[in-house]
Amino acid sequence: MAMSVTKQRGFTLIELIVVMVVTGIIAATIVVFFKPAFEIYLAVNRRAGMTDVADTALRRMSRDVRLSVPNSIRSPNAQCFESVPTSAGGRYRMRPDTIWDIANPGTPSAPFDGTTAVAALDVLTSLSSIPAAGDWLVIDNQNTNDVHAGTNRAAILSVAAPPDPSLGYHRIALLAATQFPSGYDGGRFVVVPNAQNAVFYVCAGTGVDANGSGTGTLYRFANYGYNAATPVACPAPVVGTTPVLASKVRSCSFVYSPTQGATQQNGFVWMNLEIAEQNERIVLVHGVHVDNVP
Repeated sequence: MAMSVTKQRGFTLIELIVVMVVTGIIAATIVVFFKPAFEIYLAVNRRAGMTDVADTALRRMSRDVRLSVPNSIRSPNAQCFESVPTSAGGRYRMRPDTIWDIANPGTPSAPFDGTTAVAALDVLTSLSSIPAAGDWLVIDNQNTNDVHAGTNRAAILSVAAPPDPSLGYHRIALLAATQFPSGYDGGRFVVVPNAQNAVFYVCAGTGVDANGSGTGTLYRFANYGYNAATPVACPAPVVGTTPVLASKVRSCSFVYSPTQGATQQNGFVWMNLEIAEQNERIVLVHGVHVDNVP
């Protein structure tokens, strides 16, 4: 029986060379036209990431500034500032209740007019956040160092309902009877959470390395208590321990400008933050008005 044999034909050397040349031309074309677009994509993505980091940091600082105890912001220099953020606030009852106190002479009322030490006070407004035992109640902070030194703040013992709804929403009992600054007729108080106390924002190690990336870090100090005296320098962060708010910081600047006078009714915090990565950089500037009415 006859058998047929089929010969397999391969590529010739010339055909292989032509394929390689065409492939090289196509690859070169792709590199020339698509590499810049890809690099632009990476750069845009990098700038978006840096913008998000800077914006988040500025928003966090702005929130703490807006929530701060009036007149509590201190700034040793343009690389840091300190404040005392609050968690709640309202108005307290300043005078005895004419109906309740007459009808219930044996039940202690809790008014506070600022002339004597007080162990409890009634809150006339609903609290957005109920204070916890150990939190701090602050009244009439007109001088910057008062709240830091503790001359107008007292530890909270408990928060409960008053004996009668007509007396207010809450009755705040203090850990110890406290004489707050006298002569204050605003009837306002704020609460500082003991889990945080004062807060320090510090920008350290700013600059740029050989790759065009920022070398600085923005830190947020908290839970260190209070500094009675005005700080003369920024606290030194502990790498790996102090919480980081932003990295790759090239430069930063914080300027606090209070109004002049015995009672500084308002102020302004100017924040400038620059972040750099691989020769790409973004600069965000943000200003926050401060209500310093105690």
